[in-house]
Amino acid sequence: MKKFLVAIDQGTTSTRVILFDLEGNIKFSSQFEFNQYFPKNGWVEHNPNEIWLTTLKALKKVIKRASLLKGKILSIGITNQRETTILWNKKTGKPIYNAIVWQDRRTQEYCQKLKKKNYEKIFRKKTGLFIDPYFSATKIKWILENVRNAKKLLKSNNLLFGTVDTFLIWKLTNGKYHLTEATNASRTLLFNINTNKWDKEILKKLKISENILPEIKNSADNFGYTNKKIIGTEIPISAVLGDQQAAAVGQSCFEKGSVKSTYGTGAFVIMNTGYKKIYSKNKLLTTICYRLNGKNTYALEGSIFIAGAGVQWLRDKLKLIDNAYDTERIAQSKKNNNEVYIVPAFSGMGAPYWRPDARGLITGLTRDSDWKILVRAVLESVAYQSHDLFNAMRKDGLKPNIVKIDGGMVENKWFSQFLANIININTERPKILETTALGVAFFAGYQIGVFKSLDQIKKKWKKEKIFKPNINNKLRNKLLNGWKLAVDRTLL
Repeated sequence: MKKFLVAIDQGTTSTRVILFDLEGNIKFSSQFEFNQYFPKNGWVEHNPNEIWLTTLKALKKVIKRASLLKGKILSIGITNQRETTILWNKKTGKPIYNAIVWQDRRTQEYCQKLKKKNYEKIFRKKTGLFIDPYFSATKIKWILENVRNAKKLLKSNNLLFGTVDTFLIWKLTNGKYHLTEATNASRTLLFNINTNKWDKEILKKLKISENILPEIKNSADNFGYTNKKIIGTEIPISAVLGDQQAAAVGQSCFEKGSVKSTYGTGAFVIMNTGYKKIYSKNKLLTTICYRLNGKNTYALEGSIFIAGAGVQWLRDKLKLIDNAYDTERIAQSKKNNNEVYIVPAFSGMGAPYWRPDARGLITGLTRDSDWKILVRAVLESVAYQSHDLFNAMRKDGLKPNIVKIDGGMVENKWFSQFLANIININTERPKILETTALGVAFFAGYQIGVFKSLDQIKKKWKKEKIFKPNINNKLRNKLLNGWKLAVDRTLL
């Protein structure tokens, strides 16, 4: 009988469930998009029930396919959009409000108040994060203060909080388990990365009750079994990772100093720093890469809020393209950028700026500018933002020689080459681009003994192509100077 591992990859714009064989080859994939809600300027929400129903639908399709292939699913891993916040009624399982998405900026003023109280140093030392609307803590606070019944449910001990992983575990196990794991917990601004516990001092300062928080487990651990009534079969859930950390595992970034950069809805650079926490002097985040057997492997992270989301904006809002694949041909059709830059600060700016108040800007338009130049400018902006992150790493004394890249955007050869040119580092693209799903599937296999070591997982990683920088310094500097001017104008 064939043996399989399954990854539930719950992302910002869609839910995908992938069936892998034990070599990491994709045998089947099911994916469903769900709605994005923008109730006010800077607000971004999802309907948790849509997240759940797309997960259920995709998972059932994958289980059916595994059966048709005469195979057995050994285990499930869950990887998810991080920081997105859901609160629900413990008795009914119903969310009390929409999921507040990681991109949401509504708690900006509250974050400023916390900074004025000089809390940032304390929070940073304990959590590795900055006080920013990006993280879950202030989203929880907003729901508690603004949603009818929230406080009533809290008083009667019938309110639960979870990031998306926690909500899915709850639903898959029919309310049996209220769990999260270390990488997701480390993105809430409530988790102490030194003690590996929810931080009582921070909870007190934010007036958030520990009763609503889930139990924290290792990245590879026992998260219960899927409920037979709901899924049709009992399968162990053996690994959970935040999406960016899952991509680091899928790219076999197990050595200290290894780096991956994922280009999905946002873009995220993660450098494995081993058992040592590095606190950046240049506004990068200190976070957990993964936790195995109670021991953290740490990472330094740079977060870009808008990458593939910019391409989605070109498609859905400006109607300039029919699909993301068109962007490669369009970008190639222009000899240069005509000095047009787009700073896609649609949800503020992440690292190394941390300006939640920033908004998008287009500079350099002339009568000669056409729609194609806007498409190219969106792709270029992702490379420039990546340069800013790697530059921050360099200032911190960290100089990667190779960056492993993945995510939907790197299917675009033009973008992958332009990225290598701008960051001036060799980039490697793997054979399997679904590294987020692959990483959590491998950890699920590791937990149940399919893989005996991380080294065994590493041997499964295969390089598909390497992109080497091929532009001269003069042109690179000219492009980056134009970008810097555009950013300066955005941040005025």
